[in-house]
Amino acid sequence: MSTATPAGTVSAPVIAPPSTTRRPAVDWRVRFILLSLIWGFSFLLIKVGTEGYAPFQVTFGRLFFGTAVLAAAIAFRRERLPRGVRTWGRLSLAALLLNAAPFSLFAYAEQTIPSTLAGICNATSPLWGMALSLVALSEDRPTRRRVAGLGLGFLGVLTVLGVWQGFSGLDFKGTAMALLASLCYPVGWIYVRRTLAGTGNSHLAMTGSQLLVATVELALVTPLFTALPSSFPVVPLLAVAALGALGTGVALLLQYGLVAEVGPTTGQMVTYFIPVIATAAGVALLGETIGWNTPVGAVIVLAGAALTQSRPRKRGPSGGGERPSRLARTSPGRR
Repeated sequence: MSTATPAGTVSAPVIAPPSTTRRPAVDWRVRFILLSLIWGFSFLLIKVGTEGYAPFQVTFGRLFFGTAVLAAAIAFRRERLPRGVRTWGRLSLAALLLNAAPFSLFAYAEQTIPSTLAGICNATSPLWGMALSLVALSEDRPTRRRVAGLGLGFLGVLTVLGVWQGFSGLDFKGTAMALLASLCYPVGWIYVRRTLAGTGNSHLAMTGSQLLVATVELALVTPLFTALPSSFPVVPLLAVAALGALGTGVALLLQYGLVAEVGPTTGQMVTYFIPVIATAAGVALLGETIGWNTPVGAVIVLAGAALTQSRPRKRGPSGGGERPSRLARTSPGRR
């Protein structure tokens, strides 16, 4: 079972699909770079989309176009959709936690905060995941390195926010929404692991079904909070279409291929490139300004996140290397 990530937002938890002997036509490094760019630019696309449409409308459009891409892939591969009321009920909650809620929160957040800050907030998901796994997952025991990473990461968050200035110049509500969106992902990952692992369905069928449910959820919610647009600005509409088709649909297909070929540990490394690309895109294309504390804090956040995903190297009879955490093995990154 895998899930769709935000804006790439990100990074999506994935139980690695079976490896294949068929060699992909495009080298995995090229696909890795492409995935990083797609998810990194997703925050810019959210910002452009909200300039013409309400946040719920942006999220609905994103889910609609993303579902269309995965539906086409499911039909092409003739995958069987999951069955059973219980499974679909669990998919509904997974869709809320991993798609509908975080996508909407990021869209609302970017009405008042820069896309650069949203991209950096997205990078805190591994930190939230580390904190939650210590409580909810008995097999994830704390180590000094991981606890240090957790503390370092949240120190980086405070640096990004400029806490010594009293959060001067930042919209507190928008920033809180972006951080809450990032928290939704690990909560959803843990829920998926506990309830939807081992269903017997393919990762593609489960993710496509989850996105479909999320689209229905937004179709029901959006009319309650927004009115139909009086006009349809072309550039924001194209941004929403690209956000869904590329940032959700195509990105997930790329991620699955990477996880199958190089494993979840390498696959999740894309998480650490997303805020860098999001910041560069926001500054270069949207004219957003950043202070010295933003890039410095982002580096600290990423360093802390990397530590939380690491484990001490253990040598066995075969000279085996480091073993990633259970959460890392099933959640190769944001985003």
